[in-house]
Amino acid sequence: MSIRGSAVFNRRYRAFLFDMDGTLLNSIAAAERVWSIWAERHGLDVPAFLRTIHGARAIDTITRQALPGVDPEAEAQWITEAELNDVEGVVAIPGAVTFLNSLPADQWALVTSAPRALALRRLKAAGIAPPAVLVTAEDVAIGKPNPACYVLGAQRLGVPVQECLVFEDATVGIRAGEAAGADVMVVTSTHHTPLVTEHPSIDGYKQLNVQRDAEGLLSVQNAAN
Repeated sequence: MSIRGSAVFNRRYRAFLFDMDGTLLNSIAAAERVWSIWAERHGLDVPAFLRTIHGARAIDTITRQALPGVDPEAEAQWITEAELNDVEGVVAIPGAVTFLNSLPADQWALVTSAPRALALRRLKAAGIAPPAVLVTAEDVAIGKPNPACYVLGAQRLGVPVQECLVFEDATVGIRAGEAAGADVMVVTSTHHTPLVTEHPSIDGYKQLNVQRDAEGLLSVQNAAN
């Protein structure tokens, strides 16, 4: 179900599901350093290619290129190893740590296209404690925009995905949240150009508060109000 305007602020949720890169932390510089090397090696138009990498699993990004003689699995492993060795400049999105710390530990999950080792490495670099429930690239056969990752995240929390709020920054992730049947909040902190979306958006978490009611349901409020 799509939402418009401030409808998300009028609903209560059983849990929150967060993407990682661009949503809880900014890893753009590190990711683009690694992917630029890979793209140059394979003769791609680097600036155009870099616009396609965000939000998707490395293996899916590489497979989409349909490069002759390229083994997507092996190349994705190279990308992962290179990214594990480069977390310079990886920082939390403003207000993200405080916001996450305000959530009950069993009512939020991380749902990322990154491999588990890389997710843990970047979370540590950004000063974000990993949650109890972590869905990573290895956990699904098909990555975003397929909704399987968000469905799995909700399942692991023991709640219906339709009663969750998804926090996302990338188009493929937004589509995954929509396809799962969840509401979506778009995080725009790392966007250089406006993203056209019908979903509500925030440029950081400092403007949000969260409340937990007597039934254990979560709601978000605009801290400015």
